[in-house]
Amino acid sequence: MKSLHIAATGMSAQQMRVDTIANNLANMNTTGYNARRADFADLHYQQLARPGAISAADGTVLPTGVQLGLGVRPSSVSMQVQQGASAETGGDLDLAIEGRGWLEVTLPDGTPAFTRDGGLKRTGDGLIVTSDGYEVAPGIVIPNDVRAISINAQGDVFGYFAGQVQPQQLGQFTLAGFANEKGLEAMGSNLFLETEASGPANVAAPGTEGLGTLRQGYLEESSVDPVRELTELIKAQRGYELNSKVITAADQMMAATTQVR
Repeated sequence: MKSLHIAATGMSAQQMRVDTIANNLANMNTTGYNARRADFADLHYQQLARPGAISAADGTVLPTGVQLGLGVRPSSVSMQVQQGASAETGGDLDLAIEGRGWLEVTLPDGTPAFTRDGGLKRTGDGLIVTSDGYEVAPGIVIPNDVRAISINAQGDVFGYFAGQVQPQQLGQFTLAGFANEKGLEAMGSNLFLETEASGPANVAAPGTEGLGTLRQGYLEESSVDPVRELTELIKAQRGYELNSKVITAADQMMAATTQVR
């Protein structure tokens, strides 16, 4: 009975949907996290009678035919790119990206990665890095004798030194933009890798070429909506239950068939 396999694909699809929702809820407090959504597509169809096939000698054609669907499959788990709320932290190296753009990070093997997590730190040498210690491009170093740091919306980093009235510019952050941000490959730790689907990174100063600006002392919160996720969770649970009932019904029909004497 095809219904057993069809319902099994439905249960598997709803399980993936629940897994996606669970990951969203688990990351509802993750800085810069964008919610994911599972999308599905129907499987191929068994063509018992094709639409438009001639059904009689006089040329009569079938208006609809007989096409039996064979289930469902996951088509994508896509990132829903949207701006999260900015939460004030007061940290001098906390940066919220307002608008499009990603901070570029250099991994230990030299590979560039990208993140919207602006909770930056300093190493013992003054190098600005992520919370995991990865260097943030373009490699800005804060001298040890700096009294205060100021970062404007365009990413310019200024340091205030003792005995000096005017601040000294130490560098400028850049942002990277992509033609298809949903095509980035997530690698964990709030980091993403460029792929062929995302297109190459377009690196420019904040506030230029359609990129957003930076706000010092703030962090971007997760864009997860708990109410929506819980609603989707209930719908996924009901969908799973309905598919399980189809399997139960198919099993009862098979049992009735084997009991025929």
